[in-house]
Amino acid sequence: MSEEFKDQQENAEVTNQDEMEQIVSLKKGDTVKGSIVKVEDNQAYVSIGYKYDGVIPIRELSSLHLDNASDAVQVGQEVEAKVVSIDDEKERLVLSKRAIDSENAWEELTKKFENNETFEVTVADVVKGGIVADVGVRGFIPASMVERHFVEDFSDYKGRTLRVKVKELDRENNKVILSAKDVLDEEFEQNKQQVMSNLKEGQLIDGKVQRLTQFGAFVDVGGVDGLVHVSEIAWNHVEKPSDVLSEGDEVKVKVLKVDPEKGKISLSIKAAAPGPWETAAELFKTGDIVSGEVKRLVTFGAFVEIAPGVEGLVHISQISHKHIGTPQEVLKEGETVQVKILDVNPSEKRVSLSIKETEEAPAQEAKPERTERRERGGDRVNREDINNNPNVSLSNQGLSITLGERFGDKLSKLK
Repeated sequence: MSEEFKDQQENAEVTNQDEMEQIVSLKKGDTVKGSIVKVEDNQAYVSIGYKYDGVIPIRELSSLHLDNASDAVQVGQEVEAKVVSIDDEKERLVLSKRAIDSENAWEELTKKFENNETFEVTVADVVKGGIVADVGVRGFIPASMVERHFVEDFSDYKGRTLRVKVKELDRENNKVILSAKDVLDEEFEQNKQQVMSNLKEGQLIDGKVQRLTQFGAFVDVGGVDGLVHVSEIAWNHVEKPSDVLSEGDEVKVKVLKVDPEKGKISLSIKAAAPGPWETAAELFKTGDIVSGEVKRLVTFGAFVEIAPGVEGLVHISQISHKHIGTPQEVLKEGETVQVKILDVNPSEKRVSLSIKETEEAPAQEAKPERTERRERGGDRVNREDINNNPNVSLSNQGLSITLGERFGDKLSKLK
């Protein structure tokens, strides 16, 4: 027998002896390392360098529910596992990869939680109320902590990679709560401060309508939302923002105010467009007849809108050819009328209008031949009727005959 062969045989005996000693020394709870040599539907086989291989049941592969063992491990993968039991009759070791992963995970998660660390996870499953990720233990991300906005359906999130922070840890109850929203909020605030520092009052920028409310519209200007109050949407009156805007609309806005301390940006859509009075002089000329809507009725007249944001006054004396006591006698708010432009003054934002100038004046009634009217106006009186009728009252202010004219001769005799 050659010396070389003897050496190989001696080495083999030593190796076998070492392996037997290792097998004998193994006990429940020990940690072993090895590589995956075979994967079946419900279990994986691990070579750990002993007389027989270890087996990891599917339930011991991951803290999450698995449909197949191949979802957790692949052939050739190096793993670390804990001995669950030693079955000498079947010549196998039952191992748990989940137990080791869990122990390591709690240590790592505790460090990440204390350091407020951001890390990546892969969404393993979508469950009621949120989504689940494998972080060595089962990590749950509630629906309210996935995005900054409301998400109705998470079905397409499975397999996605998310950046998260540890929100809550409870090792005693094996509870791990993660949050992707905290990461997004933090990044949003950082971006918001940067954007706001670059915004200047009076600046014109492009934006996109994100949300509509009763009091205005929130417009995205570089990843940060600014508010366009309902009064700043258009030059004409807007009842509801949804009447003139839709989510997703591209708009140009003017920066009215930036308040970094409160994190608020005030914007205006109407201020970014030419004002109605800037073009009023070109659109309207004295003598033009145009249509308008009666917006307001006041004691002295009516305000009529002849263009968005351009209102003119119809003085009560210019409403009708006949005498009226109040504008409400012939007009109502919301009514469309024809008006004639009497004067345009864009610098003072004033337009004088007339309704009666658009209508033909009614024909004048013929005056009786034998009728006289006092200079100040009054009742029509027939002089001959007065002379022939002693019952006519002399106190009537409409009479144009004096006492001297009526009784002059008799008064002289009395003197």
